[in-house]
Formats: sequence, C-alpha cells, structure tokens
Amino acid sequence: MDEWLDISVPVAPGRTPLWPGSPELRFEPHQAIERGDTVDDTLVTMSVHTGTHIDAPAHFLPGGQRVEDLDLEVLTGPCWVADLRGREQIAASDLEALMVPPDTRRLLLKTDNHARWGPEFDEGYTALLSDGARWVVERGIRLVGIDYLSIQAYRAPDSVHTDLLSAGVVILEGLDLAEVPGGSWELLCLPLKLVGTEAAPARALLRRTTRT
Repeated sequence: MDEWLDISVPVAPGRTPLWPGSPELRFEPHQAIERGDTVDDTLVTMSVHTGTHIDAPAHFLPGGQRVEDLDLEVLTGPCWVADLRGREQIAASDLEALMVPPDTRRLLLKTDNHARWGPEFDEGYTALLSDGARWVVERGIRLVGIDYLSIQAYRAPDSVHTDLLSAGVVILEGLDLAEVPGGSWELLCLPLKLVGTEAAPARALLRRTTRT
C-alpha cells in the first residue's frame, strides 16, 4: 500500500506567512516542566485561517454552513491534482486545457506558489479567477484546494469565494503540493471540529491511486 504524503504546511511563529491583518501567531507556555510544573501545556493564538485550513460557507455568506456541519465525505476520497505551474493566474481556459476527468469531485490546484512559502506574505501569489471558479461549480466539483493562503487573488473582488461557497464547494487553502505530481490521488483532509467557526486548521494527506 502506498504511503500517505503530508501536504500540510508547518505552523510555526516566525516561519508561517500570515494574511495581512491576521492576529500574530503565538505559542506561549501556559505550564512548563522546566519551570517546575508537572506538564508542558502550550497556549496557541492564531486565526483559524492560518496555514493549511478549510473555508466553510459562513466565511463569506451570512447564515452559511459552519465547520462542524460540513460533510466529511466531501473532505475524503478520490481527487485530481491539476498541474498549473507557469500560470500567473488560473482561468477557466487553463482548467479546460488540462483534460480534468469529468467525474472529478475534488480538485487541487498545483501552482508556482510553493516558492512563495517564506515567512513574509507574498501578495503576488497565483490564484483562481472568477471564470475559473464558475468552471469549478459548473463541473460539479465539491472541493477545490490551492497551494497558498487564499483561492482568490489578493485585493480581488470576493466573487471567487462567494461563487464557490454559495454553490456548496468546500475550499481548502494553504497546501504544500511541491512534491506532488499531477494526476489521480486519494485525499484525506481532517479539519478541527471547531463549533461555530467559519474555517478550521486542517491536516491534509494524499495517497497515490491509479485510475482505471
């Protein structure tokens, strides 16, 4: 059996880029053995949109579905990794040219963003354009992921998020796809079961599969 490949990014203060305006990422010792406590216990302060995370509809849609209500079946199962390296932004024509299998329900977008994962936020990351989002919806895709902190371009209108989320598409952001070849994979994505939130950190894994 093929081994699982971890496609989550590390979350560490000073190493993980943050969306501008997000709270500072902090790990603080609440209890520490070296201070005489019986255990180590760490207080973590961060946005739920830090590192690898999923967006639920409530992120942009008032009254929308929240994390604890998401169907876990959407977050696990066959997926297709689309190799889009070399594109500055992702249009519907780029996706159409890739010959994505018509039965694809989970789509991960591999771009040149892997080179942007430094400690500082990079405004020029590759993202999905509005017509690309509509292509995803029209194809019946239920989950779409990308290898930076947002599926839509920085300072772009919110239509990419709203078009996807209003159609019930789960958005998986902040992936590490640098070592992942394009093609057929099995996805396992497990967000924290945070109650009442619009997003949640996740651990995402891939295992190679062969389409028949």
